[in-house]
This record gives sequence, C-alpha cells and structure tokens, in this order.
Amino acid sequence: MARKLTERPRPSGLLRLALRAPIPLYRWHLGWLLGERFLLLGHRGAKTGLPRKTLLEVVHRDPESGSITVAAGFGSKSHWFRNLEMSPNATVQVGTRRFGVRAEFLDEETAGDIMAGYARRNPRAARTLMRFCGFEVDGSEADYREVAQLGLRFVRLKPRASD
Repeated sequence: MARKLTERPRPSGLLRLALRAPIPLYRWHLGWLLGERFLLLGHRGAKTGLPRKTLLEVVHRDPESGSITVAAGFGSKSHWFRNLEMSPNATVQVGTRRFGVRAEFLDEETAGDIMAGYARRNPRAARTLMRFCGFEVDGSEADYREVAQLGLRFVRLKPRASD
C-alpha cells in the first residue's frame, strides 16, 4: 500500500541548484544531450507574469497526439504547476525541438494509469521518483496508481495547433 511519508518542501539550496543546473544546456542549444526523457517548460509566473523555466522529467509521451505528460512531484504546490493553472499556455523544448503547448490537468484515475505505465517501463526510475516525492511504494502496480490519490499531480502538455 502506497503511503505519503512526508510533505516535502520545495527544493532549496544546493538541491535546487543541482536540479536547475541542466537548464543552461537548452540555452546553449545542447538540450539534445538530455535526450527525450527531459523537457524544458517555459511558462509565466502567476503573480509576476515574468517568464519562468523549469526542467521536468517526461513520464509519458503519446506519439499520435504529440502530447507529453509530466508529474508535479511536489503536488499542486509546485510553482510551475500553479503557474500553469493560472495560464495554461506554455512552451516546451525537448532536445532541439521547441513548440507551444496547452496544459491539461489529469484526474486521479488517468494519472494513476500513467504512473503505473511509467513504473512498468522504468521500475528503478519510478521508485527513485516516488522516494524523491516523499512516497513509499512496494513496487506493485496498485501502489503506483494510488500515489495519484495521495497528492501526486500530473499534467498533459498538448501541442497547440497555432505553433
């Protein structure tokens, strides 16, 4: 049975610095070094309206629609998550490709299905992600489905036709 271990604070200090360290790779046109597993999300600050950038791990990719699903490891308190709630239009850079997206917030059932699929494809990464997000899981598919009910939020980034 999945359980929430702690309410993890947002990263700060050295951890925040380490998590943001790959962002300049995209500015230097070297985002391809991170492959298709990560993306750079460009969004607007909800309060300031200033441009913001966040590096996120891709949890699921739909080749038909081109949509990409990411997880908000710190739940709905993540700044990028709150910013997308206020202004769902954003940009995504994956490797060397850059395109406009619109955020769609997934319900718990859909999110659970996506997390279970991610865990099947990447069991080690899924366990690490869960620990980092403050969840304890036994590795069963049911556990990964349950984390969506315990606060892990998922966002589908759908390509905008106009971009």
